[in-house]
Amino acid sequence: MIRFLKIAIPVFIVGFVAGNAFWYLASPLWIDREVNEALPSDFMATAVKEGRFRDADLAHKGEGRAQILRSAAGTDLVRLTEFTVTNGPDLEVWLVKEPDPQTSDDVKQSEWVSLGPLKGNKGDQTYIVPEGTDIGAYGSVVIWCEQFGVLFSPATLTEV
Repeated sequence: MIRFLKIAIPVFIVGFVAGNAFWYLASPLWIDREVNEALPSDFMATAVKEGRFRDADLAHKGEGRAQILRSAAGTDLVRLTEFTVTNGPDLEVWLVKEPDPQTSDDVKQSEWVSLGPLKGNKGDQTYIVPEGTDIGAYGSVVIWCEQFGVLFSPATLTEV
C-alpha cells in the first residue's frame, strides 16, 4: 500500500499541474471572448489615423480595422471594428512607433504604449489612449502577447 502511495501521489500532482498548464495555454485556441462595445451615439469623434489588421504568421492571425479617433474634448481613442484575432493568453493592445512591424523583434526594438488588456478576441471595442501621448509618433496598433513576447496581429496606420 505504501509503495502504491509513493507512486500515485507524485503522478497525481504532476498530472494536476500539467493539466492546468495545458488548459491555461491551450484553451484560448477553442474559446473565444466576444465583445460588442458601441460608441455612444452622441459621442462626436473624428478619425485621425486608420489601418487594417493582418496575420503576423501562420499561427497568429488577425483581421479588422483599427482607427484612432479624436473627440471634440481632445481625448484620443483606439477603436477596433470588425475585429477578429487568434485568441491567446495575456493579450494586450499596443500603440507602436514602428510603422510596419513584421516580427516580434520589430515590436521589441521599437517604442510602444500599452492601452491595456484585449477585451475580447472578437468584436468591436474601444481603448483610451493615455493623456499626453503624441499620436503622430505612432505608426501601428498591434495585438501583443505580453507573457510570451509574441506579435499576434499588426495594423499599419495611415493618416485619414
